[in-house]
Amino acid sequence: MVATQYYLFLAAAVFCIGLFGVLTRREALYFLMSVELMLNAANINLIAFSQYYGDLTGQVFALFVIALAAAEVAIGIGIILVLYRNFGVTDVTVPREMRW
Repeated sequence: MVATQYYLFLAAAVFCIGLFGVLTRREALYFLMSVELMLNAANINLIAFSQYYGDLTGQVFALFVIALAAAEVAIGIGIILVLYRNFGVTDVTVPREMRW
């Protein structure tokens, strides 16, 4: 059986990679992928603590986070399509304000 601290180190590494992607990338699709990495790190933590305490509550919350991530991707892809249609690029620094 793998110790819980290894799962926590893995989650911290995945979260740091996602945070690095959010802070350094300017493309909207990279933002979405980085946020997904950060949500997956949260899922790893939830499931690791669920296993450690012998309770299924963390796994239930992880399912909710997965549903939240799916909704976030659906809305994010819609925003990326509107961004590309209006400005011709997916760089998030190009549009200064969203207007009609």
